[in-house]
Amino acid sequence: MARMTAAHHTLPFGTRVRVRHLGNGRETEVRINDRGPFAEDRIIDLSRAAGRKVNRIGSGTARVRLRILRLPETISGFFAVQLGSFRSRDNAERLRQELAERQGAASLRNYDSPSGRFYCVLVGREAEQAGAEALASQLREKGYPPLVVRVDESSLFGRN
Repeated sequence: MARMTAAHHTLPFGTRVRVRHLGNGRETEVRINDRGPFAEDRIIDLSRAAGRKVNRIGSGTARVRLRILRLPETISGFFAVQLGSFRSRDNAERLRQELAERQGAASLRNYDSPSGRFYCVLVGREAEQAGAEALASQLREKGYPPLVVRVDESSLFGRN
């Protein structure tokens, strides 16, 4: 929270991004090191330090523009559709089992963040974001709340 970092659904970890607050014109540069925000209508979640730089702290939201400054030299991972994020492993496992019965396959991944451990339920494993977006559309029609995410093969988003 004290570093110039941010969470994004799909940008690879290590990506450098310039964030411009459209309401006041203030800008900051951050490094993507986390997944989120886990609300479909939000595109980035700034650390507290980065939020201060653009004069946006607390639980509020703001309209921003992102500009990718630099991608990491190596990009690994895949795209998936997240259908739930839980603090309780039991709750995540219940959803994973329901999806496995209805969809045929679902995985559970643990995720450690500054606010604790979360268990994320994922469906699909797509090389391209477009494939995950198509799957998300199908799941939305079935009543699920899909969120397309990049799953980086790193210690920050481990299997469980």
